[in-house]
Parts: sequence; C-alpha cells; structure tokens
Amino acid sequence: VQQLSEMLTELFQRARLEKQGQVDPRAAEFTLSLLAAMYDRSGTGYIKTRSAAAALIALSGDTLLAKYRAFFQFYAVPDGKVAMITRSSLRSLLTDLNQIPAIVGESCTLSCVEIATHSCFHGVLNSAIVEEKFLSWLRSEPALLLWLPTCYRLSATEMVSHQARCR
Repeated sequence: VQQLSEMLTELFQRARLEKQGQVDPRAAEFTLSLLAAMYDRSGTGYIKTRSAAAALIALSGDTLLAKYRAFFQFYAVPDGKVAMITRSSLRSLLTDLNQIPAIVGESCTLSCVEIATHSCFHGVLNSAIVEEKFLSWLRSEPALLLWLPTCYRLSATEMVSHQARCR
C-alpha cells in the first residue's frame, strides 16, 4: 500500500502539471482509499499490483480498446513467442474487475465469473487464448463487464453539446 501510495502521488502530480486546475490535490489519497476498499478490506496493508492496475485501467479515460489491450498485457502469460490469457488469469482479471461495481453494492457472485470465463473459452480447445480472441469476447460485452462499456459511453458523452434550443 505504501509503494502504491507513492506511485499514485507521482502519477497525480504529473497529471496536475499537464492539466492544471483539473486534478484534485487529494486525488492520490482518494484513489488509494478506493483501491484499499476494493482490494484490502481486511486492512492487511497489501494490494496486488495487478489488481490495482486493473482498476486504474478500468477507471481511466482511455478508449475501450486501449483498456482491453492493457488488461491483456497485465494478465497474459508468455507462451513461446506469443502471450496468451489462460482460464486462471481470466478468472483473476474478472474477479479483480468485479470489485469495482462491488464497492457500490453491485457485485456478482463467483458463479458469474465462472459463467463469463466459460463464455470466453466457448469452443476453445486450448488452455489459453490469444489477444484477438480475448478482444473479440470483450467487444461482445459480456454481462459481468457490461458496466465497463456503459461507463465509457457515459463519460464519452459528457462533452457532447448540441446547438439546439429547448422550449
């Protein structure tokens, strides 16, 4: 948690320099508090780096495709010259991402993670999948992760303005 605090402080200091007046001075503190609430409920002082990275990627302002690719990079395992997502690493990713809606009382059971994992690997004979199959599955908007594209679309429309007058 201490290392994560230092990284978040540096991250938000850089963001404050790039976007002056747009980043709350307590952003690192608030983000760490959120991450601890999601991934360190018992107060052990430890948060898995990969879990924190998944949450930060999911909550970032990047495009969905960029987020999906980043998830793959963090959770894939090397298999010769190519990286692949195993069932186990997909379960870890989905469990980590499921903590985000869980913090506001919208969690899903472990069976939802298993159902999503099964749907991703449907028709796959290998023990792991390549990035393209993973991205294709995510683009199909699996129920467990439906909140992610929904939040992205909501944030993307915040800046839309129309030159129409309402009566």
